[in-house]
Amino acid sequence: MFTSNPFAGLADFLPASFMQVYVVLMALAVLAGTLFDVYHKGSGKFFALRREASQARAKRPLSGGETLSLALETVAEAAVSGEFCKWPRRASHLLMMYGFVIYLISTVAMVFGASFTSLPTLWTVSALMILAGGLWFFFFLRVNVAYDGASPFSLGRADLFIGPLLASIVFALAWQATSNRIVFWIYLFFTTLLFVAVPWSKLGHMFYKPAVAFQRRVEEANGSSDLPTPATENFIVRT
Repeated sequence: MFTSNPFAGLADFLPASFMQVYVVLMALAVLAGTLFDVYHKGSGKFFALRREASQARAKRPLSGGETLSLALETVAEAAVSGEFCKWPRRASHLLMMYGFVIYLISTVAMVFGASFTSLPTLWTVSALMILAGGLWFFFFLRVNVAYDGASPFSLGRADLFIGPLLASIVFALAWQATSNRIVFWIYLFFTTLLFVAVPWSKLGHMFYKPAVAFQRRVEEANGSSDLPTPATENFIVRT
Protein backbone atom coordinates (compact mmCIF):
# COMPACT_ATOMS: atom_id res chain seq x y z
CA MET A 1 0.00 0.00 0.00
CA PHE A 2 2.65 2.50 1.08
CA THR A 3 5.19 1.28 -1.45
CA SER A 4 3.21 2.07 -4.61
CA ASN A 5 2.98 5.39 -6.46
CA PRO A 6 -0.39 6.86 -5.42
CA PHE A 7 -0.46 9.17 -8.44
CA ALA A 8 -0.34 6.30 -10.90
CA GLY A 9 -3.98 5.43 -10.19
CA LEU A 10 -5.22 8.91 -11.16
CA ALA A 11 -5.19 7.88 -14.82
CA ASP A 12 -8.43 5.99 -14.14
CA PHE A 13 -10.44 9.22 -13.83
CA LEU A 14 -8.14 12.13 -14.75
CA PRO A 15 -6.05 13.05 -17.82
CA ALA A 16 -2.46 11.90 -17.56
CA SER A 17 -1.20 15.48 -17.61
CA PHE A 18 -3.58 16.76 -14.90
CA MET A 19 -1.18 16.50 -11.95
CA GLN A 20 1.77 17.71 -14.02
CA VAL A 21 -0.11 20.88 -14.94
CA TYR A 22 -1.24 21.21 -11.32
CA VAL A 23 2.36 21.01 -10.01
CA VAL A 24 3.47 23.71 -12.46
CA LEU A 25 0.55 25.93 -11.44
CA MET A 26 1.38 25.53 -7.75
CA ALA A 27 5.03 26.41 -8.43
CA LEU A 28 3.88 29.54 -10.25
CA ALA A 29 1.51 30.34 -7.38
CA VAL A 30 4.38 30.20 -4.89
CA LEU A 31 6.54 32.39 -7.13
CA ALA A 32 3.77 34.92 -7.74
CA GLY A 33 2.77 34.93 -4.08
CA THR A 34 6.34 35.49 -2.93
CA LEU A 35 6.88 38.34 -5.42
CA PHE A 36 3.59 39.93 -4.37
CA ASP A 37 4.58 39.61 -0.71
CA VAL A 38 7.96 41.22 -1.42
CA TYR A 39 6.26 44.08 -3.27
CA HIS A 40 3.41 44.54 -0.78
CA LYS A 41 5.64 44.56 2.30
CA GLY A 42 8.47 46.42 0.60
CA SER A 43 10.93 43.69 1.56
CA GLY A 44 13.01 44.06 -1.59
CA LYS A 45 13.30 47.82 -1.10
CA PHE A 46 14.13 47.32 2.58
CA PHE A 47 16.96 44.90 1.83
CA ALA A 48 18.33 47.19 -0.89
CA LEU A 49 18.34 50.20 1.43
CA ARG A 50 19.79 48.13 4.23
CA ARG A 51 22.60 46.94 1.98
CA GLU A 52 23.37 50.51 0.87
CA ALA A 53 23.41 51.73 4.48
CA SER A 54 25.66 48.83 5.47
CA GLN A 55 28.12 49.64 2.71
CA ALA A 56 28.16 53.31 3.74
CA ARG A 57 28.85 52.47 7.41
CA ALA A 58 31.27 49.63 6.71
CA LYS A 59 34.61 49.99 8.49
CA ARG A 60 36.29 47.60 6.08
CA PRO A 61 35.36 45.98 2.76
CA LEU A 62 34.84 42.24 2.60
CA SER A 63 36.68 40.10 0.09
CA GLY A 64 34.88 37.67 -2.17
CA GLY A 65 36.22 34.79 -0.09
CA GLU A 66 34.89 36.30 3.13
CA THR A 67 31.48 36.89 1.59
CA LEU A 68 31.36 33.30 0.32
CA SER A 69 32.37 32.04 3.77
CA LEU A 70 29.55 34.04 5.37
CA ALA A 71 27.09 32.65 2.84
CA LEU A 72 28.20 29.09 3.63
CA GLU A 73 27.88 29.77 7.37
CA THR A 74 24.33 31.01 6.76
CA VAL A 75 23.46 27.87 4.80
CA ALA A 76 25.00 25.67 7.50
CA GLU A 77 23.01 27.43 10.22
CA ALA A 78 19.79 27.06 8.22
CA ALA A 79 20.52 23.38 7.62
CA VAL A 80 20.47 22.67 11.37
CA SER A 81 17.89 25.34 12.30
CA GLY A 82 20.57 27.07 14.36
CA GLU A 83 18.33 30.08 15.00
CA PHE A 84 16.33 28.02 17.50
CA CYS A 85 17.99 27.75 20.91
CA LYS A 86 15.63 25.24 22.51
CA TRP A 87 15.96 21.67 21.24
CA PRO A 88 12.21 20.81 21.07
CA ARG A 89 11.51 23.70 18.71
CA ARG A 90 14.62 22.93 16.67
CA ALA A 91 13.76 19.22 16.42
CA SER A 92 10.18 19.98 15.39
CA HIS A 93 11.37 22.46 12.78
CA LEU A 94 13.95 20.05 11.36
CA LEU A 95 11.39 17.27 11.04
CA MET A 96 9.05 19.58 9.15
CA MET A 97 11.75 21.22 7.03
CA TYR A 98 13.49 18.08 5.80
CA GLY A 99 10.22 16.19 5.59
CA PHE A 100 8.73 18.99 3.46
CA VAL A 101 11.73 19.13 1.12
CA ILE A 102 11.82 15.34 0.59
CA TYR A 103 8.03 15.26 0.26
CA LEU A 104 8.04 17.93 -2.46
CA ILE A 105 10.88 16.30 -4.40
CA SER A 106 9.35 12.84 -4.26
CA THR A 107 5.91 14.19 -5.20
CA VAL A 108 7.24 16.00 -8.26
CA ALA A 109 9.30 12.96 -9.25
CA MET A 110 6.33 10.59 -9.05
CA VAL A 111 3.96 13.01 -10.80
CA PHE A 112 6.36 13.36 -13.72
CA GLY A 113 6.78 9.61 -14.03
CA ALA A 114 10.05 8.81 -12.28
CA SER A 115 10.18 5.06 -11.67
CA PHE A 116 12.54 4.75 -8.72
CA THR A 117 11.11 2.08 -6.44
CA SER A 118 12.11 4.00 -3.32
CA LEU A 119 10.06 7.11 -4.19
CA PRO A 120 6.72 5.98 -2.67
CA THR A 121 8.52 4.99 0.53
CA LEU A 122 10.32 8.34 0.66
CA TRP A 123 6.99 10.10 0.05
CA THR A 124 5.36 8.23 2.92
CA VAL A 125 8.25 8.61 5.37
CA SER A 126 8.64 12.32 4.63
CA ALA A 127 4.89 12.84 5.08
CA LEU A 128 5.12 11.13 8.48
CA MET A 129 8.09 13.37 9.37
CA ILE A 130 6.01 16.45 8.58
CA LEU A 131 3.11 15.05 10.57
CA ALA A 132 5.29 14.29 13.62
CA GLY A 133 7.05 17.65 13.64
CA GLY A 134 3.92 19.57 12.72
CA LEU A 135 1.65 18.03 15.35
CA TRP A 136 4.36 18.49 17.99
CA PHE A 137 4.57 22.17 17.06
CA PHE A 138 0.81 22.66 16.66
CA PHE A 139 -0.21 21.21 20.02
CA PHE A 140 2.76 22.04 22.26
CA LEU A 141 5.22 24.58 20.82
CA ARG A 142 3.18 27.39 19.30
CA VAL A 143 3.72 30.65 21.17
CA ASN A 144 0.06 31.28 22.01
CA VAL A 145 -0.31 27.69 23.24
CA ALA A 146 2.99 27.23 25.10
CA TYR A 147 3.22 30.68 26.70
CA ASP A 148 -0.24 32.28 26.59
CA GLY A 149 -2.21 29.23 27.65
CA ALA A 150 -4.49 29.38 24.60
CA SER A 151 -6.26 26.31 23.27
CA PRO A 152 -4.32 24.41 20.57
CA PHE A 153 -7.39 24.88 18.39
CA SER A 154 -7.24 28.67 18.71
CA LEU A 155 -6.21 29.57 15.17
CA GLY A 156 -4.94 32.83 13.74
CA ARG A 157 -3.31 34.16 10.62
CA ALA A 158 0.05 32.81 11.80
CA ASP A 159 -1.40 29.29 11.48
CA LEU A 160 -2.27 29.68 7.80
CA PHE A 161 0.79 27.61 6.91
CA ILE A 162 0.83 24.88 9.54
CA GLY A 163 -2.94 24.27 9.39
CA PRO A 164 -3.27 23.56 5.65
CA LEU A 165 0.07 21.72 5.68
CA LEU A 166 -1.07 19.24 8.33
CA ALA A 167 -4.49 18.83 6.70
CA SER A 168 -2.86 18.23 3.31
CA ILE A 169 -0.54 15.57 4.75
CA VAL A 170 -3.32 13.81 6.68
CA PHE A 171 -5.51 13.54 3.60
CA ALA A 172 -2.52 12.60 1.42
CA LEU A 173 -1.81 9.60 3.62
CA ALA A 174 -5.51 8.76 3.85
CA TRP A 175 -5.82 8.89 0.06
CA GLN A 176 -2.72 6.73 -0.36
CA ALA A 177 -4.22 4.15 2.00
CA THR A 178 -7.74 4.14 0.56
CA SER A 179 -7.46 5.39 -3.06
CA ASN A 180 -10.76 7.17 -2.36
CA ARG A 181 -11.51 9.89 -4.92
CA ILE A 182 -13.30 12.16 -2.45
CA VAL A 183 -10.31 12.01 -0.11
CA PHE A 184 -8.06 12.87 -3.07
CA TRP A 185 -10.03 16.05 -3.85
CA ILE A 186 -9.95 17.09 -0.20
CA TYR A 187 -6.18 16.50 -0.23
CA LEU A 188 -5.90 18.64 -3.36
CA PHE A 189 -8.00 21.41 -1.78
CA PHE A 190 -5.75 21.78 1.27
CA THR A 191 -2.63 21.47 -0.89
CA THR A 192 -3.89 24.28 -3.12
CA LEU A 193 -4.71 26.41 -0.08
CA LEU A 194 -1.20 25.83 1.25
CA PHE A 195 0.48 27.16 -1.90
CA VAL A 196 -1.88 29.96 -2.93
CA ALA A 197 -1.87 31.47 0.57
CA VAL A 198 1.85 32.35 0.42
CA PRO A 199 1.31 36.14 0.72
CA TRP A 200 -0.54 35.63 4.01
CA SER A 201 1.25 32.61 5.48
CA LYS A 202 4.72 31.82 6.79
CA LEU A 203 5.78 29.82 3.76
CA GLY A 204 7.57 32.88 2.37
CA HIS A 205 9.72 33.04 5.50
CA MET A 206 11.92 30.28 4.09
CA PHE A 207 13.17 32.87 1.60
CA TYR A 208 13.41 35.85 3.98
CA LYS A 209 15.11 34.29 6.99
CA PRO A 210 18.31 33.20 5.20
CA ALA A 211 18.55 36.64 3.56
CA VAL A 212 18.20 38.39 6.92
CA ALA A 213 20.71 36.04 8.58
CA PHE A 214 23.24 36.58 5.77
CA GLN A 215 22.86 40.36 5.91
CA ARG A 216 23.36 40.28 9.68
CA ARG A 217 26.59 38.32 9.28
CA VAL A 218 27.86 40.72 6.61
CA GLU A 219 27.17 43.74 8.83
CA GLU A 220 28.90 42.15 11.80
CA ALA A 221 31.92 41.28 9.64
CA ASN A 222 32.33 44.69 7.98
CA GLY A 223 31.67 46.63 11.19
CA SER A 224 28.45 48.30 10.05
CA SER A 225 26.09 46.49 12.41
CA ASP A 226 23.88 48.80 14.47
CA LEU A 227 22.84 46.00 16.83
CA PRO A 228 24.16 46.09 20.42
CA THR A 229 26.66 43.46 21.45
CA PRO A 230 26.41 41.60 24.76
CA ALA A 231 29.30 43.68 26.11
CA THR A 232 27.54 46.99 25.39
CA GLU A 233 23.93 46.11 26.07
CA ASN A 234 22.30 47.89 28.99
CA PHE A 235 19.98 45.71 31.00
CA ILE A 236 17.39 47.28 33.29
CA VAL A 237 16.62 45.14 36.31
CA ARG A 238 13.30 45.83 37.95
CA THR A 239 12.47 44.64 41.41
